[in-house]
Amino acid sequence: MITFPIAKINLGLNVVEKRPDGYHNLETVFYPVQLKDALEIQPMDELFPSSVDCDLKVTNITIEGDEQRNLVVRAYHLLKQDFPQIPRVHAHLYKAIPTQAGMGGGSSDCAAMLLLLNRMFQLRLNQQQLIDYAARLGADCPIFILNHPAYAEGIGERLQPIEVNLSGYYLAVVRPDIPVPTKEAFSLIKPQKPLKNCRTIVSQPIETWRDELFNDFEQSVFALHPELKEVKEWLYRIGAVYAAMSGSGSALFGIFRNQPDLSGAFSGIYKQVLAL
Repeated sequence: MITFPIAKINLGLNVVEKRPDGYHNLETVFYPVQLKDALEIQPMDELFPSSVDCDLKVTNITIEGDEQRNLVVRAYHLLKQDFPQIPRVHAHLYKAIPTQAGMGGGSSDCAAMLLLLNRMFQLRLNQQQLIDYAARLGADCPIFILNHPAYAEGIGERLQPIEVNLSGYYLAVVRPDIPVPTKEAFSLIKPQKPLKNCRTIVSQPIETWRDELFNDFEQSVFALHPELKEVKEWLYRIGAVYAAMSGSGSALFGIFRNQPDLSGAFSGIYKQVLAL
């Protein structure tokens, strides 16, 4: 059985306070976009070594580290704890969503694993139950169970579906090869409430977003990596109606009325244009 995990962008991302547990409360709007990985699972051959319950093969983009710590495998083990009847499986993950980009690729992959296991082995989990499992894997994971634009609070797990329609626009994604560790990005933030909530701003005409809709990570991350600021400025120069950093990663996106030409600058890095 196969599914196609999608990516997300953040329309506004405000870090409003630090929590007693060390995490931060956020306000953001998640917007799903059709940049896709592919995840396939099938029952494991009985001859495969019995020490492995979920075997993961990742192709196209290399992901460093122990495969058993990958979120896809962790999603399998999370459900296996409560549903021991789930058999051992082989999983093949084809990566197309850029990694460490702030576009939720890993979170989307693990949410897709929960959905696949639920469907393939008839676990009969409803959407809210799947959201609860996803929240235990990461703050960005629940949005990919919902797969609908949503306003998020808390650490990103408290979701309220909202209506934001960008159909007819084009999305340009530019991801320089500059890793931005999430822990480092948060350490440089001074939490504060924004003057206007991002949920309110995205309900306004998109022409107003440039002056009012902000990602709080940009100030500190751009100071460390001026190249990322240059990408944002370039997106505006070639006609973006709105441009921003997505999440706390190094992907920049621009929203355009007409299909943009990304060939003019920043050669040798990840660039993609999608119809919204």
